[in-house]
Amino acid sequence: MALPASTWTRSLGMGRWSLPGQSPLVRARQPRAYATLAAARAVAGTKRMKSFDDLPGPSLAESLYRMFIKGYVLHTHELQLIEKKLYGPIWKTTIGQYKSVNIASPEILETVLRQEGKYPMRCDMALWKAHRDQRQLAYGPLTEEGHRWHSLRTTLNKRMLKPKEVVCYSGVINEVVSDLITRIQGLREESTSGVNVDDVAQLLYRFAFERRKLINSKMEKIQDRLDSGKEVQGEYLTYLLSSGALTRDEVCGSMGELLQAGVDTTSNTLTWTLYELAKNPEIQNSLYQEVASVVKGDQMATVEDLNQMPLLKAVIKETLRMYPVVSSNGRVVVEKEMVIGDYCFPQNTQFTLCHYALSRDETNFPEPDRFLPKRWLRGEGMKHHPFSSIPFGYGVRACLGRRIAELEMHLALSRIIQLFKVVPDPSLGDVKSLARVVLVSDKPINLQFIDRER
Repeated sequence: MALPASTWTRSLGMGRWSLPGQSPLVRARQPRAYATLAAARAVAGTKRMKSFDDLPGPSLAESLYRMFIKGYVLHTHELQLIEKKLYGPIWKTTIGQYKSVNIASPEILETVLRQEGKYPMRCDMALWKAHRDQRQLAYGPLTEEGHRWHSLRTTLNKRMLKPKEVVCYSGVINEVVSDLITRIQGLREESTSGVNVDDVAQLLYRFAFERRKLINSKMEKIQDRLDSGKEVQGEYLTYLLSSGALTRDEVCGSMGELLQAGVDTTSNTLTWTLYELAKNPEIQNSLYQEVASVVKGDQMATVEDLNQMPLLKAVIKETLRMYPVVSSNGRVVVEKEMVIGDYCFPQNTQFTLCHYALSRDETNFPEPDRFLPKRWLRGEGMKHHPFSSIPFGYGVRACLGRRIAELEMHLALSRIIQLFKVVPDPSLGDVKSLARVVLVSDKPINLQFIDRER
């Protein structure tokens, strides 16, 4: 079913999807005003508000055919691109009792996220909750809902999202980075070529997981001191355990969810980053020149050093654009109905945010399949809608561990590029992505780490 031209139109001369009856310059920038206007139209009876049933989208047979016959069950991120071309920037999916509104336009995405209210839900977390219940684990910021989630998130936010509070973790992270470098050197020595590291994703997963083990160990030590009545000094874990705002079980539940999410973000993003840098030696050389100009000798980068490395940060941003950790995620607005253009959706409607299709749209990102970190450089970059690539989310449900994950990736990448030239294993070939829970490679990524001349 093709999208009716009267429903969604292309903004002339700008190539962006816009809401009907809306100026291309305004688009969805004022969702509250637009919602008020739409409601007024409905009350006045001048125009009937459309519903979920009026959306274009595939039939059940078409969905099953594409998923299981055409083989998109592990390529649902690519299916986003296909269905966006077929149905436009917003379409429905209906499979049995499961119904979802798919969003693949930054303007519409902004409208949705700015209306999500105080207690938005990610999606149905029944399986996650069952897993935690079975193991008698407390819910964390991912699985908790409603007022309890808001209270939990408010407590966790106080230090996790402040850049100046995250700075104190750089020393600990650099310790783990040093262990990573030692492991890379050991794996090279074990290879027949003397430079190969096979399955880089597994190596980096263990690196990211080391942080989790380190924090678990620290948590036990802090709790022991608190139980014995001794004074404790420290940073985030000390604050959580000693403040009394959360129980120890709640701290454990929250840290477990945060760290697991961080492991996936760090390991997957660094794997794809090294793969793209290995395929693009000119970009890698420019990054090396930047790192070498800031970090002298054999020193490790500090937070202050990272502030002088715009290309390093641009490389990570471009990797997250091309390979978002999750290609889509869900949002359920539970407090009120949602108005999007001529459509009105009731409470508890499931929305699927199609991040892969959003960040591969050529309107915002010309040559979307090319690795071009310069898109993100101030003065050289290309303008794009702020909601066209939001790998860490937006609003009250945005990624809580974003600051630490970014710091970890920046410190690790700067050190790797400082010490090694990274090239593909000669037998590697092209690597494709698969959409499992996160976006992973379809085969092990084997790379060569060649010592730099210093």
